[in-house]
Amino acid sequence: MPLFALICRDRPGHLQTRLDNRAAHLGYIEQSGAVAQAGPFLDGAGQMCGSLVILDVANRAAAEAWAAGDPYAQAGLFDSVTIEEWKRVIG
Repeated sequence: MPLFALICRDRPGHLQTRLDNRAAHLGYIEQSGAVAQAGPFLDGAGQMCGSLVILDVANRAAAEAWAAGDPYAQAGLFDSVTIEEWKRVIG
């Protein structure tokens, strides 16, 4: 299956939204079984400000569906979400 990178940037000033929905987001990751790697982006102060999620799914439509179902997305956390097909070369 192809890999897809979700590059998500938080809305400015929405750290509390991230914190309030973090447990649901992590539960969604675990429940879906589609996430190969994931972690937050950090700003200059070391605060979470976005996400990188590598999905192992059948196609772009499945990646889009996963992204739409993410509790962070449903809470309106993200300012932008980019989905790119990604090829693992190292690791």
